[in-house]
Amino acid sequence: MKLYNITEPSKAIPAIGIDLGTTNSLIAVKKEKAWVIADEHEDKILPSVVLYKDNSVIVGKGAVGLESSISSVKRLVGKGVEDIKTKDIVTKIHYNSDRNNILLDINGKPVSVVEVSAEILKALKQRAEKVLHQAVTKVVITVPAYFDDASRNATRAAAQLAELEVLRLINEPTAAALAYGLDKKCHGIFLVYDLGGGTFDISIVTKKEGVMQVIATAGDVSLGGDDFDLILFKLIKEKYQLTDQLNHQILIEIKAIRENLTVQPAWNGLFLKQHIHITRKEFEQAIDPLLRKTVKLMQRALKDAELRQEEIADIVLVGGATRTPAVKKIIKDFFNKEPLDEINPDEIVALGAAEHAHSLLNGNEDDSLLLDVTPLTLSIELMGEVVERIIPRNTPIPISITKTFTNYSAEQTGMKLNILQGEGETVASCRSLGTLELKGIPKIPAGEARIEITFIIDANGVLTVIACEKTQNIHQEITLNPTYGLSEETVLKLLKLSS
Repeated sequence: MKLYNITEPSKAIPAIGIDLGTTNSLIAVKKEKAWVIADEHEDKILPSVVLYKDNSVIVGKGAVGLESSISSVKRLVGKGVEDIKTKDIVTKIHYNSDRNNILLDINGKPVSVVEVSAEILKALKQRAEKVLHQAVTKVVITVPAYFDDASRNATRAAAQLAELEVLRLINEPTAAALAYGLDKKCHGIFLVYDLGGGTFDISIVTKKEGVMQVIATAGDVSLGGDDFDLILFKLIKEKYQLTDQLNHQILIEIKAIRENLTVQPAWNGLFLKQHIHITRKEFEQAIDPLLRKTVKLMQRALKDAELRQEEIADIVLVGGATRTPAVKKIIKDFFNKEPLDEINPDEIVALGAAEHAHSLLNGNEDDSLLLDVTPLTLSIELMGEVVERIIPRNTPIPISITKTFTNYSAEQTGMKLNILQGEGETVASCRSLGTLELKGIPKIPAGEARIEITFIIDANGVLTVIACEKTQNIHQEITLNPTYGLSEETVLKLLKLSS
């Protein structure tokens, strides 16, 4: 089965890459070379902050620091109500549930996480169109390597709502490897350490015989610079016995203090009407448990790839939080070598996405084949809530795997498949992506029916499941679009309203 086919569209279409980040977002284009597109004030970074006010939407700096603005929405993308912790979003806006969706209460009107993400994409699109003087319609968007199927589908829905066609969703660490030109090297094994505002990803990438392949990933979708900020606030609050609660304005001040501590050994100044003295050493001791967690995830990725530390040729740093000196030190101590940091860690992912968009749009034969992996195991539920693994994590994609099952009794005329994602051994410890029901199984003795279950993942990481009863040639299939976000019908309705 041919899983994907890259065709060569018009050369006039700009090669656009988007880094849709937790804290900041960027848009880049590649012509002769890749570059990040700035706004009229020469700002390349768009804060991922959205404010709904007076029937209008403000995205970016104009929304920063206001009490009713929405920040770090990426932490909610693709999540259901039961997945959310209060620390996942710093805002006074309350959310409620509708079929397990997160809905933000904006002035009494429910707004989905997908719609908020779409506003950020629209702002980036408008910026690019203004600078390039042409329509932007096709893009490569980056996502955390550990984004599950629900989060990836929600990202695609947001792009559709912003009237953008997604050429490919690629993992953020993979994009970073492309930006560094690791795909142009003859061979080697590289590790990408991606510590952003809200997520942490590790990817191990190999280059051999013209193929650049991600062979292992690990990560945490709730670990990043935002957590450093919360820890710093707690540290200062306890040290000076403050009673203030975290809000948007305090968060801005905390971020400024943290950024200062990346270049200065201590910070002295006025914070919440009190003179504060905090040292880099105090801060680094406070965040050390999180840094140790990143080391454990690196060890896990190395174990999955069956590699030793000394086999890694280079370490690439991605994300603004990697500017923290303690981050660089813990990586240097672990690998006994300095990481690569020549490219701005805020821009590297967007640049890599633009590089990949250029390859897809132009069908460059000289470009290396890029193979990504599925970050989490895909399974089905068997009798007794047992999990049967179909596609293990870190399997290269695109991929198609078929397994054969049978009937448990002569009276069985149907089969309902619960499709799961996760590393747990039981159904309760995995996430259900959806169900597929196969009807019309013939009444034949137990064990004689042949039911083939096929899992197909395309190059974008989108999963299709096909069930087929071979004796009667009955089949059903489903492309998974989990309900954490907006349905296709809702997206189309919103597009119609906006036009």
